[in-house]
Amino acid sequence: MKAFRLDELEAERAVNEGAYLQFLRERNMSVGLYALDAGERDPQTPHQQDEVYFVVSGRASITVGLETTQVARGSVVYVPAGVAHKFHHITEDLRVLVMFSPPES
Repeated sequence: MKAFRLDELEAERAVNEGAYLQFLRERNMSVGLYALDAGERDPQTPHQQDEVYFVVSGRASITVGLETTQVARGSVVYVPAGVAHKFHHITEDLRVLVMFSPPES
């Protein structure tokens, strides 16, 4: 078993001074913590993997392809491989668990 604590992952991500911390990588999937502070710009480009976002905290909008929705704690968003997507209008610091399948390259 592998078990993780969100507060420890956030601390590790902050120490490494990056917006993204991959903390699990297996044969068929990878999982990471993505952080964007209020007002920050999301620099993402489309990925080659399907992904699922689970919003742990914060508030923002996300646009996936031509669709836009508001997200907050508890929101789950699926993004198909190759589709343009971005978080924007981040009004509260955003912390998101990101699951990629297959693992992010």
